[in-house]
Amino acid sequence: MDSTRQHKVARLIQKELGEYFMRDGRMLYGNVMVSVTDLRVSPDLSVARIHISIFPNEAREKTLGVIEANTRRIRMEIGQGLKNQLRKIPDLYFYIDDTFDRVQHIENLLKK
Repeated sequence: MDSTRQHKVARLIQKELGEYFMRDGRMLYGNVMVSVTDLRVSPDLSVARIHISIFPNEAREKTLGVIEANTRRIRMEIGQGLKNQLRKIPDLYFYIDDTFDRVQHIENLLKK
């Protein structure tokens, strides 16, 4: 069960990450759309697990690799944006959110 503080920190980081991907993401991974679908923060606020959706699907692994390689830079940029609201920025771990693919697969099975 997440605390109110975890929710607040998660929303702050999610908003800042979304803005970062819109503003500076193209420099990192080119013409790929990346959106933050879910973000969970550990109870001690030291770890953030970020689920991202990447479109087009063909660029998923490459884009995730680029994002993971630049995690330190992304964390620094997020820290600059949140320096007045958070004392310590959690460690960032990125995961691909494949919920949309699973929904499409189930819909295709139901149509058959």
